[in-house]
This record gives sequence, structure tokens and C-alpha cells, in this order.
Amino acid sequence: MLAIILFFLIHWYFSLFFQTFFHHRYAAHKMFTMSPGWEKVFFVLSWIFQGSSYIGVRAYGVMHRMHHAYADTEDDPHSPDFAEGLFDMMFKTKKIYSKIFFNRFVTDEKFAKGVPSWERFERFADGWFVRVGWGLFYVAFYAAFAPNLWWWLLLPLHFMMGPLHGAIINWFAHRIGYRNFEVTDKSRNLMPVDIFMMGEGYHNNHHKFGARPNFGVKWHELDPTWFVIKIFNRLNIIQLKKTPIAA
Repeated sequence: MLAIILFFLIHWYFSLFFQTFFHHRYAAHKMFTMSPGWEKVFFVLSWIFQGSSYIGVRAYGVMHRMHHAYADTEDDPHSPDFAEGLFDMMFKTKKIYSKIFFNRFVTDEKFAKGVPSWERFERFADGWFVRVGWGLFYVAFYAAFAPNLWWWLLLPLHFMMGPLHGAIINWFAHRIGYRNFEVTDKSRNLMPVDIFMMGEGYHNNHHKFGARPNFGVKWHELDPTWFVIKIFNRLNIIQLKKTPIAA
């Protein structure tokens, strides 16, 4: 039982960390810089920890920039206001994501400018044989360590970990929670202390300050990813941009 709990928590938090740190704050928003070597390291680590639900960095970055530009309008890639339900929104997001990933979506150049791309690696990571391989690994792990069949109910969450994290924010953080700032969209902060979404739950704060690497604003809004970013900056793995809103 302990092995399953640890495995699930590691997959949940590390998958989420690399999505918010690398895909979101680095690729989409360029809140900090890193060397080409470290960039490739984080490409690989994102793939390892996202596993069967790996999200392409370039496609994510382009789509997320579109979300900020068109938040809660008909052109938003994932707005609850233009979906019949959570799963409909996820399906529409998947369609747009796939078009961007396979270069079948014509969009403004500003959305793609500067977004990191490693096409050969991402085509490998997105391959179905690779995704199925990760899925078989999860099944084998549960077969070896799950004490009874009830624990297998967690297995589908492993398969959909990346999209699940995105759906939690893109749906619920535009529906429930509190607002620190009046902005033109419906973004909200999901919780006053975000220990479940690594700071992504401060969605209203982020829509107000899109370039701010620390998503927390009030004293109680602790952003776990921000603490890791400061450590990485101190170790010279990344270089934070000199802005007055970083702290």
C-alpha cells in the first residue's frame, strides 16, 4: 500500500512541477532563462515524470499564450464558457493541442516566438508506442504492489496525469474560488494555500501578473514552485530576470 501511495504522489507532484516550471513559467512566459543544455535536461525530465501523458512543450507554450490573449472568449483554447462540460472542454483542448503539435494550426507568430522546440525528441515522446510503454509500466507496478483491486482505481489518473492537471486549473479556476484582482476574464484562485497544485491554483494572481514567477501575492499564498525556482537560480541552473515583481 505504501509503495502505491508514494508512487502516486511522486507522479502527481513531479509531473505537475515540470509542467508549471518548464512548460508554463519557462516555455510560455519566459520568466527566467537557462542554457540550451539545461533546456534539454528539462525536456527529458518532463517526459520521464509526465510519462504516458507527456505534453509537448512547444504546443503547450503556444496554446497557453493563446489562452492569455483570448481568456474566456470564443478564441480561448480552453474556456468553460464555450464548452458543454468539463470533458467537452478537455476534448476541444486536445484537438487544438494536436493541431499545434503537428503544425496543422495557423496562428499569430507572436504566440510561437521564443517557445523552445526539440521536434525530434517530442515526436519520439509523443509516439504511441512510447505512451503505451509507460502505461504498461504503470500496470506492472500496480500488479506488483497494489494490495487489492480498490487501489487500481487510481490507475486511470496516471494515464491522464498531465491533462488532468490542466483541466483542474482551466475549468475549476475559472469557476470557483476567490479573486484578489478584477481582470477581464473569470480567473480565480482555487485555495488560499496551494499545496496540491504547486502554485498553479493562484490562477487569478497569474492572470493579473502574467510575467511574475511567484504566483502567490498575499502572505498566505505560498507557491512551492517559486521556492524551487529560487534554489535553481542560486545554483545557476536558471537565471531569473531582474524584475521588480519577482519576489
